Amino acid sequence: MPRALLSVSDKTGLEAFASGLVAAGYSLVSTGGTLKALLEAGIEAQAVSEITGFPEIMDGRVKTLHPNVHAGLLARPVPEHLAALEQHGIQAFDLLAVNLYPFRQTVQGGAADDVVIENIDIGGPAMIRAAAKTFERVAVVVDPADYDRVLEAVRDGSLAGLRRELASKAFAHTASYDSAIASWFQREAGTAASSLHLSLEHAAELRYGENPHQAAALFREEGKRGWWDGVTQHKGSGLSYLNVFDADAAWRLVHEFDEPACVIVKHANPCGVAVQPELADAYRLAFDCDPKSAFGGIVALNRTVDAAVAGQIMANAKADVLIAPGYDADALEILQAKRQAMRVLEAREPGRDQLEVRRVDGGFLVQERDTVSVGRDAWQTVTERKPSEAELADMQLAWTVCAYTGSNAIVMAKDGVAWGIGAGQQSRVDSAEIAARKAAGRADGGACASDAFYPFRDGLDAAAAAGASAVIQPGGSVRDEEVIAAANEHGLAMVFTGRRHFRH
Repeated sequence: MPRALLSVSDKTGLEAFASGLVAAGYSLVSTGGTLKALLEAGIEAQAVSEITGFPEIMDGRVKTLHPNVHAGLLARPVPEHLAALEQHGIQAFDLLAVNLYPFRQTVQGGAADDVVIENIDIGGPAMIRAAAKTFERVAVVVDPADYDRVLEAVRDGSLAGLRRELASKAFAHTASYDSAIASWFQREAGTAASSLHLSLEHAAELRYGENPHQAAALFREEGKRGWWDGVTQHKGSGLSYLNVFDADAAWRLVHEFDEPACVIVKHANPCGVAVQPELADAYRLAFDCDPKSAFGGIVALNRTVDAAVAGQIMANAKADVLIAPGYDADALEILQAKRQAMRVLEAREPGRDQLEVRRVDGGFLVQERDTVSVGRDAWQTVTERKPSEAELADMQLAWTVCAYTGSNAIVMAKDGVAWGIGAGQQSRVDSAEIAARKAAGRADGGACASDAFYPFRDGLDAAAAAGASAVIQPGGSVRDEEVIAAANEHGLAMVFTGRRHFRH
């Protein structure tokens, strides 16, 4: 008679799975809470202590760490191993179903250290690894989502063809589990990470990568959930790699603002940003910043979309993706009427991941995420003229948008609108010229932001020529005094933030 060992923390689907195994002729061995659940459900099972001849001790810390368990899992189907089992009176296991103590959930729940430590599973990973190592004979199941197909394979005799896949999933499961534990210990010890533990799981297939000939998928950190996991797509084609990448950039930027705001992103850079008392005005002005670039872009709004805003969006050049925290019923009806390929997404606020990871040949670049949380109290006015309250507000907007724009970046803003955005140029002066051309005089008397210091006065002169009355920049150039003198010549107000916002 085949034999299965069941010891699960997550008891989802346990009763049906165990019943299916019994119906297929399996005898069951179980532990602790799993055994209790089976017996209460009227499913016959043997206690693991009967197999080991030793009771569970130390609050369950020691119950399966025994040769009668591990030899039954590790024995290969070869004469020497089978003879050893017979010699020592040990019966083999043909199937193991284990999922581990909820370590991640315990940490995320803010539990005390002693509770977290008690949720570090020892016996479970040992059994999983033993069974997975012996996949040629033993089926190991770590995910309740696999119960149905395992039962089907048991019934039709195809389990042998599934065991290698299950073993791969099992080793990935224990690797991820150990990664979470190692990261917690590093974090709690306050030590600099000598290693980075990332375990990723497949979250969604994407239509294609940056180009249609490239396959792509969205992965997430195992055990974590980001705002993408809760997205509702109301209409539109499947998302591509760039849809996700650009929408993520737009969604993060629009949530930098407390007032109603609209951000339009094209090729990872904002091409229109507006913050206004009314969402309809924010969208209208953001689109007016650069209507040509807005075609095929990502529109992100930080308020519920009503019929008026939906009507504006559908009357303008097509957006590839629209994303907002919610939609009125009338708005959805308008958005559904045409442009069936346009993706309409509803999402919660983005999280604030601490690390950014990028691949390079043979490794990864890792850095802390850039933030723009430093407020006006950290700014230093360095010119003879101090900025007005209106100029300070323009500076704040321009500076925030600048931090989300590819370097070299220059942003010109006035009255809550980033009218001119120059991005990704090798020359800061070129970026200034692009920003000025896009602003087309609409930012006259407003603010100009530079993501890094002006190395020469020519960039400052370009800002003045473009109509800026105030400039915000990090400062820190060896020619700061020359640049400050130029600002005074032009009658500009200028502040240094002391913080650079390069973005590549």
